[in-house]
Amino acid sequence: MPSDMIGKSPRLVLVAGEPAGIGPELCVRIAQQHHLAKIVTLADPETLLQAARAIGLPLRIRDPDADTSLGELAVLPIQQSVPTVFGQADPANARSVIDALLLGARRCLDGQADALVTGPVHKATINTGGIAYRGTTELLAEQAGCYVVMMLAAVISENDPQRQPLRVALATTHLPLRDVSDAITRDGLTRTLRILDADLRDRFGIAQPRITVLGLNPHAGEQGYLGHEEIETITPALDVLRSEGMRLIGPLPADTAFLPRHLLDCDAVLTMYHDQGLPVLKHAGFEDAVNITLGLPYPRVAVDHGTALELAGSGRADPSSLLHAIAVATAMAQTSNSRS
Repeated sequence: MPSDMIGKSPRLVLVAGEPAGIGPELCVRIAQQHHLAKIVTLADPETLLQAARAIGLPLRIRDPDADTSLGELAVLPIQQSVPTVFGQADPANARSVIDALLLGARRCLDGQADALVTGPVHKATINTGGIAYRGTTELLAEQAGCYVVMMLAAVISENDPQRQPLRVALATTHLPLRDVSDAITRDGLTRTLRILDADLRDRFGIAQPRITVLGLNPHAGEQGYLGHEEIETITPALDVLRSEGMRLIGPLPADTAFLPRHLLDCDAVLTMYHDQGLPVLKHAGFEDAVNITLGLPYPRVAVDHGTALELAGSGRADPSSLLHAIAVATAMAQTSNSRS
């Protein structure tokens, strides 16, 4: 760890997200608790104060470099074009949402922050606002000029004092099901697994990660009777990486890979498509689930829920995912700093 980081709290940038959604309210709620990291929030200050008034919680806006107490947020102002009306996302504010994401990431790239935490954004509103936007993961990857991997994580055992996490990474993300097979290639799988293995080591401190890889077809293809992707694409990619020393299990059938005895033997599961693994993860721990972008030069953790426009300003939004995202980002930043 660099000498100037010894004894210092990690520096997190928190992007509130869509101003008309529950993001500002969640930021107000996390201001009522102590955190191990120093957090700077990127949002319009008036929207944050408006959210605090709506849910009846105290909030004081401080300068971005200020030390904060309970009920205070250090805020780097991002001015909106129009005032917030909770529950009514306005495309006129799309640019301020994108600007906040890019500025937060830029602070990480420039060494002004150690990790990025992002609240929920409203994809349709951003696109309606005239900005071509596929998702925050893609936006940050393009800015940093790197390949990335989406991984979600959730606590799966409330009774386990170690709170064993379930980590599910995706070989393909938001694709129609008919396009998935063509999108799975040896080169793509190899790149994805190398990123996953490296970040499990560097961001999570796992010395020898064990990764379970799922097959694409039912029963992992059943030796070619139910498909050839496992034989022609997945297994050859795994064999190359095993020869380099990577600890890989599979390809396994998806219907049994998530049995508890299998999960005990792995640190992460790589699924071939979005709905192959995420329903299991969200059933296991939706409130604590977070979305982690692997492969970036800095840790990035997002809440695993939407803007919930119907709840905005009501005081009923659950902050669990954001609190968990802050905790995960803090731990990742600490691990990254200790290894640099």
